[in-house]
Order: sequence, then structure tokens, then C-alpha cells
Amino acid sequence: MTHSKVAIVTGGGKGIGAEIALHLLSQEMRVIIAEINPSDKCFDLKDPERLLFIKTDVKSEASIKHMIQRGIDHFGRIDCLINNAAIVPNAAVAFEEITLDMWNDYLATNLTGAFLSTKYAVPHLKKNKGNIINIASTRALQSEGNSEPYAASKGGLVSLTHELAVTLGPDIRVNCISPGWIDTQHEKLKTSDHAQHPAGRVGKPEDVANLVSFLISEQASFITGQNFIVDGGMTIKMIYN
Repeated sequence: MTHSKVAIVTGGGKGIGAEIALHLLSQEMRVIIAEINPSDKCFDLKDPERLLFIKTDVKSEASIKHMIQRGIDHFGRIDCLINNAAIVPNAAVAFEEITLDMWNDYLATNLTGAFLSTKYAVPHLKKNKGNIINIASTRALQSEGNSEPYAASKGGLVSLTHELAVTLGPDIRVNCISPGWIDTQHEKLKTSDHAQHPAGRVGKPEDVANLVSFLISEQASFITGQNFIVDGGMTIKMIYN
């Protein structure tokens, strides 16, 4: 067993989470995929000394405690926690039709899951001057309407980030990334989709993964408590109908 650093990526089985995991693996890190439906279809690597899948329900305290302990038993250490697991709305829901169960489900997965994962990872992260990266959303800062549970959960994640940075520093650095439109489904995008972004294109999962890699590196050792917006400039664009 090597002594390379170990990262946990919650919700790392697909989309942005999978790209983060793949990027960290390419940098010789060892990775734990904590996923409610773990699948290796995104990963060519089949090496248990580098990559471990653990079925994890981030809404369950017992499940998260099991995941952390199994990761420690397997790899012996935790250096980075990437809180990425989330429910993402497939369609707008009228505010009056949002049920309490729906509201609670979003907050339990997107916000409480990050809290619980952090709580049980912290003792191990402290030993290694570790890092936590929370994956929020530009919905924490701007709105389309009719996605209140998602926006509230991501806004809470941004606030949790700077609170944890103060509480856990200097032993652990905590930062947040808020992606905008990231094409995780390889959609058939229109020219206008790209053109509306000041950067000239829709985002890619690797745009987020590259920033994760930087923020957990020693090059970013003076950066903590920050929310980094990765949206091609959309949140600074003034739009009038």
C-alpha cells in the first residue's frame, strides 16, 4: 500500500463528482467514492489499492459513520473530503406545490449530508492538515424561481463553508465551489447556449475538477473560507428582458 493522499468524493459515481474523482486519481491520489448507487462505469481503474467504492446514503448518520470507518480501515488515512452528493431538480415546482417531505429531502441530502460527512471526517483530516471542498451552486446567489429547496440547501452550504473554515482552521482548510451551467450529460448544445456566457462556452465537469485540485494543493495554502464561482461569468452579467 502506498502512502499517497486519500480523498473522499460523495456522490462521486457520475457527473461532476466522477470527474473530480478521475482527476484526483490522475494525480496519484487514492479515492473513496461514497455513493448511494455505486458504479464503476465511469472508471477504467480497477485497483482496490487506489479506488474504493462504498455504498453510502448521506442522509443517514449511520451510513456516513460506516463509510468513514471503512475508508480508514482500508486506506489508513483521509486527507480530503469533497462534499458533492446532491439532489438536483429535474424541473421547476410551483412554490405552493412544494411539500415538506420534498423540502426536507433536499436539505437532508444537500446540506445535512455535508455536515455529517464533515463531522465524522474531521478527526482524521486534522491529523493530516486536510482539506474540505463543498460543491454548492450559483443558485445560492441567483435564482430562476420555483426551485426553493435546492437554492436554500446550496445557500446553506456556502454559509457552512465559511463557518467551518473559522472553526476548523488552521488544522483544516475549507472552501466552496459554486458551479453554474456545467454540461454533465453531453447534451446537444446550441450556439446560443455557449454565446450567452461571457467566457464563450458552457462549462465542463473538468472545469470544476481542476479547481478542486488547486484548492487542495499546497499552492492554495493561504486560501480558506471562500466560495469560488465557476460559471463562465454568468453571475456578473446584467440581463434585461
